[in-house]
Amino acid sequence: MNETALRAAGTPAVVTFGETMALARTTEIGSLKHASTLALGIGGAESNVAIGLRRLGTPVSWLGRVGDDPLGERVLREIRGEGVTAHGIVDAGAPTGLMVKARPSSTSSAVHYYRAGSAGSRLEPADLPTGWVESASILHLTGITPLLSRSAREASVAAVDRARSAGVTVSFDINYRSALASPAVAGPILREIAERADIVFGDAAELAVLYPDITPADAAARLLEAGCTQVVLKLGPEGAATSTRSEQVAVPGFAVDVIDTVGAGDAFVAGYLSAQLAGLDPRSTLLRANACGAMACQVPGDWEAAPTFHDIERFLEGGDPVRR
Repeated sequence: MNETALRAAGTPAVVTFGETMALARTTEIGSLKHASTLALGIGGAESNVAIGLRRLGTPVSWLGRVGDDPLGERVLREIRGEGVTAHGIVDAGAPTGLMVKARPSSTSSAVHYYRAGSAGSRLEPADLPTGWVESASILHLTGITPLLSRSAREASVAAVDRARSAGVTVSFDINYRSALASPAVAGPILREIAERADIVFGDAAELAVLYPDITPADAAARLLEAGCTQVVLKLGPEGAATSTRSEQVAVPGFAVDVIDTVGAGDAFVAGYLSAQLAGLDPRSTLLRANACGAMACQVPGDWEAAPTFHDIERFLEGGDPVRR
């Protein structure tokens, strides 16, 4: 079923799951210990991607656990408010996770997580509805979820098993978080999923978590030998490159005034997957992904700057920055 048919049928083209937390961020530059005000929102890699995809017209469904508390209510309200189909499992036995984001300087961000024992970490295979994975064109996962807990790791592996059995494309963003596990612990866990995915996203450091002491090019070759069809190397402001078994395509990035890089990788992935579903060629796919990532860097917040097609067109056209 193509993307147009999926839209008409209301079937999610992409399904994803993971922990979305309440997000408190400082509103001024400086140490968190001296912050006087915090702005409250939400953030989570998988819901960031879901929102990014939805703004680009892709039907998408997100699933996750939240606490039976006001922060959990806010998480579900925000995600649903963006048009994402949200399967929110309300867990009365654990709180919604929290992350606090500060800007120690004008060129840096610091993120503090309070997620140990959270509702989101209690995700388990039974939470994934029958037919939910199988109905999609793409299952998108990140390396965050399998490091949250044993049950969340089992849910990730079960979802990949179901996707592969149904012929659903598996997208995996390594998205390594050192606060969750050391490279020695995380490497084998993330490598198992990456080698069973169809599309793998990562930067050089993340590929090194999977395969220590080899180059990104060799790591990409290993993944392709394992069965992946595309390995996407994120190069930050330098752009990105996609390796397949037959070619490598690189597209430069965009020079922008960076305000907040958190969430830029998720915007990149949303742009890339939306282009895949639209059948764009590799160069056009990377161009859209790079534009989405660059635009996300220009606004504070994890997902607020995720662009629409109109936003991307304006960005690529350049010209007068003042809207009249």
